[in-house]
Amino acid sequence: MAKGLQGIIRSLKLVARCGLIVLNDGLICLPIKRQQVIFESFNGKDVNDNPAAIYRELVRENPAYAQTAYFSVKPSEYASLHAKYPEIKLVKRFTPGWVALMARAEFWVLNSRLPNWWHKNRRTTTIQTWHGTPLKKLGADIEHVAIPGTTTAAYHQEFVTAAQRWDYLIAPNRYSQDIFKSAFGFRNHSLVIGYPRNDVLYATSDQQITAIKAALLGPVTGPVVTYAPTWRDDMAVRPGVYQFDLPFDLGEFFQHVPTGTHLVIRPHYLVKDAIDIHGFEDRVTVLADTDIAQLYLISDLLITDYSSVMFDFANLKRPELFFAYDLEHYRDQLRGFYFDYEKEIPGPLVTTATAFYRRLDDWTTAGEFPGFADRQAAFYHKFCEWEDGTASQRVAQVILHERDAE
Repeated sequence: MAKGLQGIIRSLKLVARCGLIVLNDGLICLPIKRQQVIFESFNGKDVNDNPAAIYRELVRENPAYAQTAYFSVKPSEYASLHAKYPEIKLVKRFTPGWVALMARAEFWVLNSRLPNWWHKNRRTTTIQTWHGTPLKKLGADIEHVAIPGTTTAAYHQEFVTAAQRWDYLIAPNRYSQDIFKSAFGFRNHSLVIGYPRNDVLYATSDQQITAIKAALLGPVTGPVVTYAPTWRDDMAVRPGVYQFDLPFDLGEFFQHVPTGTHLVIRPHYLVKDAIDIHGFEDRVTVLADTDIAQLYLISDLLITDYSSVMFDFANLKRPELFFAYDLEHYRDQLRGFYFDYEKEIPGPLVTTATAFYRRLDDWTTAGEFPGFADRQAAFYHKFCEWEDGTASQRVAQVILHERDAE
């Protein structure tokens, strides 16, 4: 009976989707509406990342857009996001109202892919911001795709087809620009400007950072260390159930860092409830949904592994420690890397807890990792050279003036 009910639900969803497609295909024949802009971040999960930075700059430069720009959000997230961002117009994704706005929008500003079966008005301009400098193989560059229900060739074609609809694609650095050409087959206009979400890293004062730290963590007197591991494709135990075990002991961690240190754990949102900090609630905070740029700003040390946070945090020229406890498995079996990870990362690489604690001792003693200054400078030059705090403004100018140029 359960399987029969699931089949009925799937059929109803398919019928609803077909109805929305028919409505959209009719509306996209109509003229676009000037100044109507639809923003979307991570398929509607939140109001954040590059699209949010661009939205805020656009409204700052022309307040009239506060009435004509919308954030597309998942229906399940609408209530919480409306309470959190009452000043922003939200629209529930894949509803008739959403279709009416999307079909006649002047611009779409996205950081991930829309389904290829969704059609756009030929006069709508798409600005794809993407959501990180890639370390792991991406799109058509993944040699073997092991996703049920698709083939490697079909998976590659999905990315290429999606990219054909992007009029602009933001490149945070030359390295990413080259990868996006191969991974997406992108051949339209690259915006070589850095990432809008990183502008705040260049524009936030020390006083503002102190206020952010107090708001997020309370009266913390010592250093802040953020641990931000990447999502691993094999974290899923079964559909809807995920696991993640800290690769280090919290008690041991605090024996190797300065007195008063506060640890922030930034997990993937799917595993945030699987992290056990029992007994350390006064010294450890799990923040899965906070704007990660705020975590960068308050952090004296970033601990990560393969996450793209390494590239964004590098803008601050602060120490990074790489705890890649499953390096061989991750590199060789899960995704593969674009560059020589072991030689280019801007900080020490450790693969065992013992080495991890030893490197924490180094940082506690020196406030940095001796011997890594040259590599840190080279990393900044390669991945952060285009960042100058003006990326949001430059995208806003595209939106404000592109039609004027026609």
